[in-house]
Amino acid sequence: MRILAATLGAYLLASLAATGLALLLPMGRTEAVLIATMAAFLIAPGVTIWAFLTRRPRDALGGILLAAGAMAGLIWLGGRGA
Repeated sequence: MRILAATLGAYLLASLAATGLALLLPMGRTEAVLIATMAAFLIAPGVTIWAFLTRRPRDALGGILLAAGAMAGLIWLGGRGA
């Protein structure tokens, strides 16, 4: 379960973070996408490490899903203003 949470969760959060940051950063589209993609490359290993540092696999999965929900909410809010 930790391996699934680490791999799929890291991909999910990295892609949601890249999308959300690209929408919300107050700069040109090209620069925003570039910075958001670089940030996603830092988020993915952080999520993977965190998934293995939690005490229980359920905590890792719950935290990843909570963060993914928050990022999806930011994308939804950011997409409405565009």
